[in-house]
Amino acid sequence: QLQLVESGGGLVQPGGSLRLSCAGSGVTLNNYHMGWFRQAPGKGREGVSCIKNDGDTYYVESVQGRFTVSRDDAKNTMYLQMDELKPEDTAVYYCAADQSRVTAATMCILGMDYWGKGTLVTVSS
Repeated sequence: QLQLVESGGGLVQPGGSLRLSCAGSGVTLNNYHMGWFRQAPGKGREGVSCIKNDGDTYYVESVQGRFTVSRDDAKNTMYLQMDELKPEDTAVYYCAADQSRVTAATMCILGMDYWGKGTLVTVSS
């Protein structure tokens, strides 16, 4: 059974950076497509970035040019490098995985089958 654990969240000032990690266990992640989602207080879930195992990637428009998703299948880990953070990036960030055959963009819109418990990112001065 696939289990996902996020880490790397915390408090950062506007303009700062954080790197989130998502470690998988139970299965080999190179058979899965991966994604980062977030949920801000009082708002719905949003797909932030998704990356398929064939390299297809997607970023929601609000993070394009600031966030970078990557995966290291040898370490069974996915990352989200977040730069130029803004207060509106404050949210709980969730890691997710899926094996469906749709595009990365579609995965980020529809959601995925397997989820971590989330890590809180707070951007505030």
